[in-house]
Amino acid sequence: MAYVLGFFTADGYMFRNKMGAYYIGFQITDKDLLEKIRRSLGSNNKISLRRVNPKWKNSYLLQIGSKTIFKDLLKLGLTPNKSKTIKLPNIPEKYFPHFVRGYVDGDGNVVFGFFKRSDRKKKSLAFLTRFTAGSKSFLQNLQKKLSELISATGSLYRSTASWQLSYSGGDSKKLFKFMYNDNKIDKLIFLKRKYNIYLKAGVA
Repeated sequence: MAYVLGFFTADGYMFRNKMGAYYIGFQITDKDLLEKIRRSLGSNNKISLRRVNPKWKNSYLLQIGSKTIFKDLLKLGLTPNKSKTIKLPNIPEKYFPHFVRGYVDGDGNVVFGFFKRSDRKKKSLAFLTRFTAGSKSFLQNLQKKLSELISATGSLYRSTASWQLSYSGGDSKKLFKFMYNDNKIDKLIFLKRKYNIYLKAGVA
């Protein structure tokens, strides 16, 4: 469930309809992942296909009506307009790796490859893990927590429309072990494409 909370914090939404009913929702391109999230929430609600633009990937929508979940999310500091106001939830340490993995899958990215920097003539190898958020304080608190738990430093900076918390190669290896270090990896929920980038970087 901590994974789902992390993913929702990054990429979920919540609202009340005109009738006053309470809903939470997810809209993502990975149907397999959405099915796992649905099972984790104990829901049998329909997953709907959304074709927004023929040039884009299809996306899938899951909405769940639940006043209980909605109220629980409010207690954790999440709101219908949470992008710039989210707070880092108070999560027990043993569940925090799952929350972080969920957030990375929802609104983070893993980069590994050769890229050309503006100040260099040749391409150089880059290995990064980045968290994105509209709230600076959320990333500051996440940075502090990860520093305490795995001694990862990270760099916080403002991008065009959001804040970024970036970790270089050494810290990315620490993050990988932190997020996926479980003897039952096949039981974990995670985006395979991001996990595979870590494997490509040789962190396992």
